[in-house]
Amino acid sequence: MFARLALSLCFALGLFGSVSAASLAEKRGAIELGRALAKTHCATCHAIGTRGVSPNPQAPRFRNIGERYPIDNLAEAFSEGILVGHGPMPEFQFEPDQIDGLIAYLKSVQSPAKKGKKRAPK
Repeated sequence: MFARLALSLCFALGLFGSVSAASLAEKRGAIELGRALAKTHCATCHAIGTRGVSPNPQAPRFRNIGERYPIDNLAEAFSEGILVGHGPMPEFQFEPDQIDGLIAYLKSVQSPAKKGKKRAPK
């Protein structure tokens, strides 16, 4: 009983960090923006979800991008334009809120054991 009361008090006082309903809604909004951008700009070549294969076999699946690159490091590439070596990829440049959305979405679809981690060399 005391533990439940203490937990309720901590939430009421905001002692569990900056997680609030507003910040959770903002995060969900960023993920949804990223999902929409990925569907519009990326899905013709990439598998953008948590399952499936990429329509272009050379295009990495979004859920595995974290094995190749730290996800947060992709923000610069999104702002300057993405140039890659997997065939005819259009050049994209995104606005800061779009970049935040793409990063949030990419993080949300990573394979659970590999979120944001680079694969160790073999």
